[in-house]
Amino acid sequence: MRCVIARFPFELTKGGVLEAMKDVKPEPVTGDSVIIGRRHYPAKQVGQVITRQDRRDFSSGEVLRAMAKLGFTCRTATTDAVPATTDPLRRASALLGGPETA
Repeated sequence: MRCVIARFPFELTKGGVLEAMKDVKPEPVTGDSVIIGRRHYPAKQVGQVITRQDRRDFSSGEVLRAMAKLGFTCRTATTDAVPATTDPLRRASALLGGPETA
């Protein structure tokens, strides 16, 4: 399937992406991610591996669109997981997974 990432067209197939990502160790996921096989990869890591371009050349949204077209499960980062509070200490604690105190 033809997918455009960073203004360049790529002919990608599901099998080709699986093969390219086979021996790649996933980095910790902190934002948008793609599930390839049983592993969760950051979208930027997947884009870098399949395009062989620098991560700054494309957005994670471009990679997510291409991977979704190929049938992979994509997850976007949500900011709803952290409660909106005005106290910076409580917000930092919530971001780090600490106990929520009222």
